[in-house]
Amino acid sequence: MAPTTRRRFLASAGAGAAGLGLGAAGGFLVGQESADASANGTGSVAFYGTHQAGIDTPAQDRLHFAAFDLLTEDPAELQELLREWTLAAAEASAGEMVGNVNDVPLAPPDDTGETVGLLPSSLTVTFGFGPSLFEKPGLGLAGKRPAALKPLPPLPGDELDPAESGGDICVQACSDDPQVAFHAIRNLARIGRGTVAMRWSQLGFGRTATTSRSQDTPRNLMGMKDGTANIKAEDTEAMDRFVWVGDEGPAWMRGGSYMVTRRIRMLLEVWDRASLQDQERTIGRHKYSGAPLGGSDEFEPLPLDEQKNGHPLIPVDSHVRLASAKENSGARILRRGYSFTDGVDESLGELEAGLFFICFQRDAAKQFVPIQERLGQIDALNEYIKHVGSALFAVPPGAKSGGYVGEGLF
Repeated sequence: MAPTTRRRFLASAGAGAAGLGLGAAGGFLVGQESADASANGTGSVAFYGTHQAGIDTPAQDRLHFAAFDLLTEDPAELQELLREWTLAAAEASAGEMVGNVNDVPLAPPDDTGETVGLLPSSLTVTFGFGPSLFEKPGLGLAGKRPAALKPLPPLPGDELDPAESGGDICVQACSDDPQVAFHAIRNLARIGRGTVAMRWSQLGFGRTATTSRSQDTPRNLMGMKDGTANIKAEDTEAMDRFVWVGDEGPAWMRGGSYMVTRRIRMLLEVWDRASLQDQERTIGRHKYSGAPLGGSDEFEPLPLDEQKNGHPLIPVDSHVRLASAKENSGARILRRGYSFTDGVDESLGELEAGLFFICFQRDAAKQFVPIQERLGQIDALNEYIKHVGSALFAVPPGAKSGGYVGEGLF
């Protein structure tokens, strides 16, 4: 019996056959799939491959994102961490328990156990390296830092909290089950204890972008359709042009991408007092259909050159105009964000909620930064949002089976 199969069997049996509904009762072993499960989007996504999963994978419904600070400057310890994390991520993505199953009462179990009996739920785990990782002299990585991996410059409207920004290493866990995403981050943090410390983390719900033509456009917490013009994974030419790093990057980054994260607080109480007309003019789209102003279909081209009563049909300070490729010399990014809510802002008595923005591109300085500079200066949406967290990470290509993510660095 193969070790992975044995782990799954022992995990299920150890939890009690009756409790998990094994056998003819129709329950699931850890990681087991069925045709119905796959049809419902609860199948598994391969961890190993040319690119890391979680970039061009159809966006799942839930997110747990974490940024870590590295506590060591020993390159051997960093390599060992990446090996262990890669193996654990591959096991979790396949729906297997992390590590070895043991029944020694006096020893902590390898896996924390909260996903026993759950399906993989399309879990993807994506790793990235921040600029600060390459600044640690003991690691000897300064010469391998890509030119594109430099801290983002100050951007208009930034109100950044250092405690919610930056990080040496990031992990993005996406899944259709929030417990599965949480389990991935929790177990990686447990494995890394003593080598890394979590700097900040963010839970997300309700994807705010469409990354595949198979998906409908979602709505953000402002009730607007979000990401209509996003790059789709099926657009291989656009993915190669705007997302995947090519020969311009160091060899260890080819086939990877650069991830920008922005924690954007939405001032929902202010937004909710705005008229429907003001909301639609702020965005540049009709709220319920998602169509450009003056249109009837969500996917109509933006009429950026059309006027009505002597004024642009799509206002000059509207979000969709300023974010459009036409207004940004053709630059595009792959968006993959999530809504969040973290309770109440006690100082204001308002919802602490908004958008955890994630995007991928070949070069943030040439794509995200100029787009955000335009948005930050005159976007009408700025009245209703503020950027409180920010980070940039180099996301290396996928790992081969038997290897580990970031192996090319060493």
